[in-house]
Amino acid sequence: MERVFKIGQVAKVAQVNIQTVRYYEKLNLLKPQGRKLSGYRLYDMHAILQLRFIKKAQALGFTLSEIKALLELSVSHSNECNSVRKKATDKISEIEDKIKLLNNMKKTLKELVHCCEKKKKTEKCPILKSLK
Repeated sequence: MERVFKIGQVAKVAQVNIQTVRYYEKLNLLKPQGRKLSGYRLYDMHAILQLRFIKKAQALGFTLSEIKALLELSVSHSNECNSVRKKATDKISEIEDKIKLLNNMKKTLKELVHCCEKKKKTEKCPILKSLK
């Protein structure tokens, strides 16, 4: 007999909060196995593994809609790994673009900090002036 879990147990084991489990269910990223007569949702081990998959994918920068597509690919055994590979390489490009943007932001802020003389009044602050 397969073990079933209530929502709080699933959340605890997967290290997420109950609202997260409900939200993922609302987005159709997760489905309860069923419900008790009392209305409590019941989940199986697959739900815990699914939650872990979602959290790991989020840690790699995937959005929930991208994760939904990845989950659909993982369910469909007719797709090739190249579909998943393409999504991963697209994510790498996106991350590289973000890194460039962040490096530019850092460079600009460093230049502004360098221009800023100590003990100037805020009305003459080059950092504040650049933001206007």
